[in-house]
Amino acid sequence: MRLWPVVVLMLTLPWEASAARVAGVDLAERTTVAACHLVLNGAGLRKKLFFKVYVLGLYVTERRQSPVDLLELPGPKRISITLLRTLPARRLVDALENGVRRNSSPDEFGKVKSRLDELAARMLPILEGEKGDVVSFDWLPEAGTLVVVNGVAKGGAVPGADVYGALLKVWLGEHPESGALKKSLLGLTE
Repeated sequence: MRLWPVVVLMLTLPWEASAARVAGVDLAERTTVAACHLVLNGAGLRKKLFFKVYVLGLYVTERRQSPVDLLELPGPKRISITLLRTLPARRLVDALENGVRRNSSPDEFGKVKSRLDELAARMLPILEGEKGDVVSFDWLPEAGTLVVVNGVAKGGAVPGADVYGALLKVWLGEHPESGALKKSLLGLTE
């Protein structure tokens, strides 16, 4: 049988499989941010009513299953959002701000509000995120939070670990966007 050598060859070739496949989106097991290798902590689907909105992957230096541990984990991090539908940038920005507000005290929110506005200023010129676009929020400990759209940085980094922590709480806080998504990001679902 002539196919046998082809099958053996395919099985011996180096191949990097995705760590997760969520709603048709493949998420890599590893990525690199600021010359640091990160691992996928978890990934999940954000749905609103019955619409699939986006797939989110959380990359960190070491896997953790506690929101507190993830928030305190040193080193670079990445929140990677793959859009499953076309969305106006204004809707994404408003959802982030509302999520931060829901998971922060009034004092905490007041301290990060102007810097959230800086992040918004980097996102709004996009006007509309298209289905398949990838929006990432990278935490660079020496610089701050960087907005990256389809691999291209949008402006400079916004300083402050509190800003990145506030963003993480949108999905990992006491009042997350989705309880199911939170569990997936923590690696608590199969």
